[in-house]
Amino acid sequence: MIRVFQIVVLAYLIFCLAGCAEPEKEPIWETVKIGDLAPSYGDKPPQTELLKTINFDLHIFEVPADNIDKLDDIWRMLYIRPLRFNDYRAFGENSFLARFGQIQRWDKIQELLLAADAQLITKVALFLSDGQAQTITVIGLDSPRTVFFTSISGSREGANIGPGILALRVKAQTIPGFRGVCDFNAHPVFSVPIKSAVPQLADRVKFREFPFISAAFGLNMSPGDFVMLGPKEYISDQTDLCGLFFSNPQGSLFFSKTKRKPMERKPTVRIFVLVCTRINY
Repeated sequence: MIRVFQIVVLAYLIFCLAGCAEPEKEPIWETVKIGDLAPSYGDKPPQTELLKTINFDLHIFEVPADNIDKLDDIWRMLYIRPLRFNDYRAFGENSFLARFGQIQRWDKIQELLLAADAQLITKVALFLSDGQAQTITVIGLDSPRTVFFTSISGSREGANIGPGILALRVKAQTIPGFRGVCDFNAHPVFSVPIKSAVPQLADRVKFREFPFISAAFGLNMSPGDFVMLGPKEYISDQTDLCGLFFSNPQGSLFFSKTKRKPMERKPTVRIFVLVCTRINY
């Protein structure tokens, strides 16, 4: 009888404890919004801090080499005045062209590119930290070679490069006292794309780099501004800086305008358009 009484009492206690337990709660992720997880700022409203970068969109087009004259209408629409050059004469003698434009003219530029049978082959978003350089591969070099170019002194010189990459190196930095404006600079460079945590190896790789500073240019840019870079002429010679940087003698496939012919492979030239999209500083 005592044992039965103990069992009844124990069952009663368990029932009471269960009745006092807190009701089951919903999982926190079903009731809490992302904004509720933001840190508290007292009386100040919470603010989202943007990643501090200078943003660009890079568009690379290929145009049939025999249509290069059709680009003249585009070059005439754009401006040279905002651009700075290490040496304007050497830049031109290397057969490089650079012009400045604003986004309001982009629709017309695209129309003229289409008329020249341009094909967009690459579009890349660039996020540059203030003063940071970024290297954009243009063509890979699988063997050593000598590339000839006009130097700032005006002489014709040869650079022994390869294997590695010929690239466009871009850099942007803010201008103190000028909000929403950056100082943008670019130049072709030969580089060896090897990253190493060993300082000695990194220094050795950097020592092998060759910047073609006679083809460097810069300008101040704000969101909506763009710069277009291309060749003055088609040069098929792959030992010439302009030919190697802009030309693709092996060519790409293009549709016939009449659609009555099969796709045809044509030698091409590359056109680079860099658009400043945002300055988060």
